[in-house]
Amino acid sequence: MAVSLQHTCQLTNKCATVGGIPNRRLSMIEVEEHALDTLLAEDPGGPVVMLNLLRFRPGGRESYRRYAESLGPEINARYGVEVAYLGDGGRPLVAEDGQAWDMVLLVRYPSRQAFAAMLRDPEYQAVAHFRSEALAESVLQPTVPRGEVVV
Repeated sequence: MAVSLQHTCQLTNKCATVGGIPNRRLSMIEVEEHALDTLLAEDPGGPVVMLNLLRFRPGGRESYRRYAESLGPEINARYGVEVAYLGDGGRPLVAEDGQAWDMVLLVRYPSRQAFAAMLRDPEYQAVAHFRSEALAESVLQPTVPRGEVVV
């Protein structure tokens, strides 16, 4: 039995609509509450650096720029947000097909709690749609900074 995307979205509540059409891809762009709960439950303490791999929709760079500008210094300062690295992606040297990313960011937060609190902040939520509208696909992965580099 075939299940429509709209039916799947209603059953799983993991889809949003873009232009009135259910879009399952948004579940791979927006952080779900259970994922935040897991992030906090696995907290080793200390700062977290979030690896952001971004693939834009057509025209998405402009929407992502609006998202970044809308966060403003107030939200960033409130949660201790520090962009450690921002760069345009190039052709991967080692990766499967389809793994080229348009932009790479490393964003440092003083703690996982600060990151989660930012995402739950109504002021942040009011501008987060610019991010969702900008992206076709993303990876958002927490990393734990190491005190020393061992080679």
